Order: sequence, then C-alpha cells, then structure tokens
Amino acid sequence: MPAAPPPTSPPSPPSGPSTGPASRLPADPPAAPDEVLDPSAAPGDDRPVRDLVPFGAATRAWFAISLQTFGGPAGQIAVMQRTLVDEKRWIGQRRFLHALSYCMLLPGPEAQQLAVYTGWLLNGLRGGLVAGVLFVLPGVVALLVLSAVYVAFGDTATVAALFAGLAPAVLAIVVQAVHRLGTRALTSPALVGLAVGAFVALALLGLPFPLVIAVAGLAGWLLHRLAPRLMTPRTNGEAADDGPPPLIPDDVLHAERPSTGRAVRVLAVGLVVWLAPLALVVALTGAGSVFSEQGVFFAGSALVTFGGAYAVLAYVAQRAVETYAWLAPGEMVRGLALAETTPGPLIMVVQFVAFVGAYRHPGDLDPWVAALVGALLTTWVTFVPSFLFIFLGAPYVERLRGNAGLAAVLTGITAAVVGVIANLALYFALHTLFGTTTTHTLGPVSLEVPDLTSLDPVAVGIALVAAVLLLRLRWSVLRTLGVCAALGLVVGLLPALV
Repeated sequence: MPAAPPPTSPPSPPSGPSTGPASRLPADPPAAPDEVLDPSAAPGDDRPVRDLVPFGAATRAWFAISLQTFGGPAGQIAVMQRTLVDEKRWIGQRRFLHALSYCMLLPGPEAQQLAVYTGWLLNGLRGGLVAGVLFVLPGVVALLVLSAVYVAFGDTATVAALFAGLAPAVLAIVVQAVHRLGTRALTSPALVGLAVGAFVALALLGLPFPLVIAVAGLAGWLLHRLAPRLMTPRTNGEAADDGPPPLIPDDVLHAERPSTGRAVRVLAVGLVVWLAPLALVVALTGAGSVFSEQGVFFAGSALVTFGGAYAVLAYVAQRAVETYAWLAPGEMVRGLALAETTPGPLIMVVQFVAFVGAYRHPGDLDPWVAALVGALLTTWVTFVPSFLFIFLGAPYVERLRGNAGLAAVLTGITAAVVGVIANLALYFALHTLFGTTTTHTLGPVSLEVPDLTSLDPVAVGIALVAAVLLLRLRWSVLRTLGVCAALGLVVGLLPALV
C-alpha cells in the first residue's frame, strides 16, 4: 500500500532564532525550555521543539480570558477573538473560525471547546488542558460559593427579593437567545418548520430531548439529499483577515497526524479519566445514591447538549424537578440566574442543580459534604468530554471541512435548537410569571396551563424592563442582571422599610 500522505503542516521551525514573524514572540528561557513533540515528525520520531507560544505566557493569557467570560458563548468567543486574534495575534482569523466551526458540530459548551482547541494549536496537549481547565475554573469556584449562599440564606427576605428580580431577567435573556439564534438559523420555511416541530414535540408531546435532536439532524440530511434548495447549510466562515497577519503562521501551528492507533489511545485514556470518578462513587455509595444518579444523568446530558446550555436546560429542569426531585419548579431559573452572573459556560448551572439536590438528599453524609461531592462530580462528568472530543477529533478537522452532508445535519439541529430554546422560555415563563399551573392531558398531548389569577405583576414588569434593556437598548447581560436585581431588592424590601 502507498504510504499515508504527509500532514499539511510543514515541520516546525528549529528552536533557534527565527527570521519569520514568529520571531517577535518572547523567547523561551534558556534553562529548562518548554518542549512538545514535533507535530510533523514521522511516527516514532521524538524530536523536541519549543512551544509556539511560551507556556507561561499562554497560561497567563488563558487565566486573563477566564475572568472575562461573561455573557454566554457569544461573549466568551468574542473575548477569545479579541485577545488571541486581534491583540496578541497568536492565531489568524481563518484558523480561529475553522476551529470554531468544528466546535459547533460537537455537543457541549462550544466556547470551552474552542479554548481547548486553540490551546492545543498553540501548545499541544498541555496547552489544551490548561486552556480548558482555566476557562471553567473561576466559574466553578464562584458558583460553588453562590450555591452555598443560596442553600444557607435562600429563604431570607433579602435573597428572596434578589431572586425575584433576577428570575424575570433570565426569562428575557432566554427570549433574546431565541431571537438571535432564530434570526441566524431559520433562513427558509423548511428550517422554520423544523423549529416549530421541535417546540411542539417538547412542549405538547413531551418527547425526549435527545430524540428531538436526532430526528432534526436526520431531517436536515434528508432535506439536503432530496430537496437541497430548501436548506441553507452553515458554512465554516472562511473569512479573510482584516488586520495584520498573525505572529504565528497557520502552517506551523500544532498538528498531529491522524491514525487509528492514536484515536484508540486517546479514546481509551479519555473514557477512563471521564468515567473513573463516577465508577468510584457508584462503588462507594451504591447505584441508588443521589451521587450516582447525578453522575449518570449529567454524564449522559453532556453527550446531547447540542446548541449550547439553553437547548438542554428544559430537559435538565424537567428531570431534576419531576423525576429526581432535586429542585422545586421555580429553582431552575434561580440557578440559571446565578450562572449568568459568573464567568464560564452557562451549562455550569448543572453544578447548582447537583449542589442543591445532594444537599437535600445527602444519604449518610453531612449535607454540606454531600453537596460538595455532588457538585464536583457533576462538573467533572459535564466538562471532561469536551477535552476528549477535541483531542480525539482535531486531527480529522480538515477532513470534516466542506462536508455538505455533515453541514446539513448541523443545519437541521441548529433549526431545532431554536424550538428547544423557545420551549425553555415557555417553561421559565410559566414558573416565573405565575404562582400555580395545572397540567391537562388529552391522549399524547400534555399541556401545562397557568392559573391567570396567580399572575405576578412585579415579575411581569421586571421581565419587560429586562427585555427593553436587552433587545432595544442592547445592554450587556451582566448590566441588565444588575439593574433587575436592584429592582427586585427595592420592590421586595420596600414594604418592610415603610
């Protein structure tokens, strides 16, 4: 058989002085230089080369990025764009968008996956690990503290008033997400039909979220094959660089030759790292413990979170409230309000769900210890797959580019995600604006109807204020949440002061 074609990236430059643009980067210290394996080396060749970006500088940059990742995936991607592409110029616009297009294909938080991918391009395996861990670490710590405050003081008048302002604001944020994604994704009547179908399947028929996503992907592929004019496949955004060229040319970024052996090794190690803590918890606490239930449930959820956190939250909220009784119906929106105020991916809200659920069902453990174990285990099983997806699939990205069938599947899923997020908005509206609801069932159709007499005018007013600030005045999410929290405090505490 002929030998496998060589990778597209030429050998990295030697560790000595460079004459290209990359020479303007700070040099590595002469003692104990950071080294990675040459990505262009032949199998078995262990020639070391220096990192393309000094590892310490890259770590500091990722930590600085992690403290600015507010505002959901759009804001997080914008922070990386500004820091890595525009300011430091460590990676070019084309390569950045290429990495983003791959991450959009994956389940899980695409912004964190983009951080892992970019870190891998700049510093190899350890670069991806550091970028991905730092991207979520501040949010993990912040939400742990806020979850503890909620559990300890959630029933006090001040905290209740705070959440009375935050919850309606979150409803407006979700409506904004429906509007933004719908404007971009629903570019034809067929795609609008997929979005409406997904909404009906979830809101009226109660079909499982993973099934809805799978059917939407299949529908997108069938439409591409049978009626391609009805589809508008997402392109991979190959845009030209408007600014100066990157300091590191695209053709010397880290790469690895894809092979079956490498894929098997990455998959084996990744699965062990991902599932070993869960297996240990099951062995120590039993399959029926709250920790085992949370670990298994959120590990499965991590594999179906196409379209970002909003797309899967209705599914998580339904199971957390109705199946496992970890939360009360209105508490999911409070958890999302907390997640909106912390840096990092919004799917971090599952940590709040696990913390509160484990605190209330601690088994033989102290409730606070149980809450910490549940939150950390859930965080682990939720975010580790993102590393696995990138390290496993990144070498094959070039083969994925330009695949029209795969783009059609993604287009179908993205259209359905609009309906999924609209269902989440409906769920939040019912449990934020109304005090009570009743469920009416007729055959396969199940409809939750609010009691109009239980309408909360304060919540409606704050939600309208948030909608105006976000949609009309285009305020940031964090700024809007601050105003609505202040309104909630004023309205909630004013009667006690007069």
